Amino acid sequence: MFLIFPQKTQLKTSNVYVQLKIYESQKKRLTFVSLKRAFNDLHFLENSWSKNVTFAKNILMEDIAKNIAQIKLKLTDNVRLIAVSKLKPVSDIMLAYQAGQRLFGENYVQELSEKYPQLPTDIQWHYIGHLQSNKVKYIIPFVSCIESIDSQKLLAEVNKQAEKHNRIQDCFLQFHIAQEESKFGFDLQEACKMLKSSDFQAYQHVRICGVMGMATFTDNKKQVREEFKQLKSNFDYIKNTYFKDNEYFKEISMGMSDDFEIAQQEGSTLVRIGSAVFGARNYNK
Repeated sequence: MFLIFPQKTQLKTSNVYVQLKIYESQKKRLTFVSLKRAFNDLHFLENSWSKNVTFAKNILMEDIAKNIAQIKLKLTDNVRLIAVSKLKPVSDIMLAYQAGQRLFGENYVQELSEKYPQLPTDIQWHYIGHLQSNKVKYIIPFVSCIESIDSQKLLAEVNKQAEKHNRIQDCFLQFHIAQEESKFGFDLQEACKMLKSSDFQAYQHVRICGVMGMATFTDNKKQVREEFKQLKSNFDYIKNTYFKDNEYFKEISMGMSDDFEIAQQEGSTLVRIGSAVFGARNYNK
């Protein structure tokens, strides 16, 4: 079926058709130009973003390196820094590594297990968090030291897993010196009982190299100092009683970002510092 329009109408229709074609052509050109501008803007933004990210990384690297240098200036020659990198990305650890840091501390087995293969093999990893016996096997192949031995059951498992890998695992005895019940560790009597036991004498794949403890989280510096004194006293007693002739029993791991200077004054040989090196942590991630 054909519709017949008057000639005038047909002309108008034709004009509209032509106008539509012109509009579509202009629209396509405008669209092309807009897209081109958008891509140019995006390229500019990408370059700017890349430059900003690089700039931010350089600032962060300078901050981390500066923080490490400032902390080490406050440490005596017999005190070493453990950079506590829990909840920090591999990129931040690499920045500290590039600043010369080689000793790092981690609190969580899964996190440490994921970070380890991504980082240089000459890093010395100290495990400093509470450790469950069933998770020892995941870190025993590579961890340099387990500082948080807080029971004979845990030490027995470390010995068992270390034997499987034909290695001797360095460990510290963790003592409960704080007023907070949430912290773990031996008291002196419990530690001595274990060290005297025939079971301990049979362990061939662990080596007790020192002690570790955490002071109460408080603004009371006198209390913190007394707790560090207690840990040093425990170390001295154990050294003289059980390890008098063993040079490897020499470490006292105590002191964190807010109290490491007090810890150093009370005999610390290792300070575990995180936020003062890497900045505040985001626990909501």
